[in-house]
Amino acid sequence: MRVAIIGAGAGGLFVGANLSGKAIVVIFDGNEKAGKKIYITGKGRCNLTNNCDKEKYLDNVVNGKKFMMSAISQFEPKDTINFFEEHGLKLKTERGGRVFPLSDKASDVTKTLLSCCRQCDFHFNEKVKKISFSGDMFEVETDKGKYVFDKVVVATGGKSYPLTGSTGDGYHFAEDFSHNIIKPKGALVPIKLGDNFVKGVMGLSLKNVTLKGEADGKNFSFFGEALFTDKGISGPIALSLSSMINTAKKVALSLDFKPALTEEEVEKRLLRDFEGNLNRNLSFVIKGLLPKNLVEPFLEKAGISPEKKVNSVSVKERKSIAHLLKNFGLDYQGLYPIESGIITSGGVDLKQISPKTMESKLQKGLYFVGEVLDVDCLTGGFNLQTAFSTAYACAKAIEKDFQGGKNA
Repeated sequence: MRVAIIGAGAGGLFVGANLSGKAIVVIFDGNEKAGKKIYITGKGRCNLTNNCDKEKYLDNVVNGKKFMMSAISQFEPKDTINFFEEHGLKLKTERGGRVFPLSDKASDVTKTLLSCCRQCDFHFNEKVKKISFSGDMFEVETDKGKYVFDKVVVATGGKSYPLTGSTGDGYHFAEDFSHNIIKPKGALVPIKLGDNFVKGVMGLSLKNVTLKGEADGKNFSFFGEALFTDKGISGPIALSLSSMINTAKKVALSLDFKPALTEEEVEKRLLRDFEGNLNRNLSFVIKGLLPKNLVEPFLEKAGISPEKKVNSVSVKERKSIAHLLKNFGLDYQGLYPIESGIITSGGVDLKQISPKTMESKLQKGLYFVGEVLDVDCLTGGFNLQTAFSTAYACAKAIEKDFQGGKNA
């Protein structure tokens, strides 16, 4: 049994790891080494899964939840943790259940996967140009030659981070076999803002805030950290929100700077702060509530002069400040381009893929795993878990098939 795997990322390597020594496995990748995208995940630390049950995993799937039920039941987050630890990689769990290598080195994840693929044949710097099927065999044509296989696994990733090799080739391979492609969009991507104050606060990090979004009538909110960029807002909560609004036609955004308090409680705190600083400028009091760089744009949005004395602030103005601290509107201008996304939303239509085996319903012996599929999740290790779960389901189906079992 000869199996071709197109792509040496997390999904492709995991298919190889589970088939190594059981079949003749050839892994093609246009890059000079394996796992280029793994190296940059989790800011170079690689958040490889989330220490949670399958129900929480499914709660964090944005697109493809029903499709993923079978694969995650076959290979849960705890199985991912056990796999890596059993193969010598020590792990740790951080806030939010995020799992990282104890070494904080993403390269150790790749090394572990490669050690499990010892009996696989790697073809680096070899780009696959075309996959075709004739008779009962697949022909894989690269920029260096042609090869024949019994099975082909497409694990090419999406279109985000093209410098890592994710250039959308998998979509073309799928289309050659009449697969429908759900239009790829950026997911977990920074949000563009039109507010004039943004450049002045570039690099400012906000902690313990809530970013709220209304998208085509649906409301979403994420609590945690945000980061202003030169063009908008990023950070975990902005990236997560982007995945919920990337197909919306009408979006409204706002920040809640005091999510632990109600608007009435915020106003009571303002009253206490005002009473102790009646002869000071209003900006002095606001500095106790917001980062320094946000004080001026905040008061500008409130329409109140920073030099106004606290003792002359009206009740109406005080209520306006309290409301704005809970609802600081942002001028949504869209998302950063797909190339800036951590992952891709969209991809191979799930209706044409078996959720139990990842095999194409249109072409027997052709499989799709990982980000090339129309599955995407929120941040926290869930997207790499998708890669591992779909890869495991695929590998086990191939193994069962060539051992004489009936493919599901």
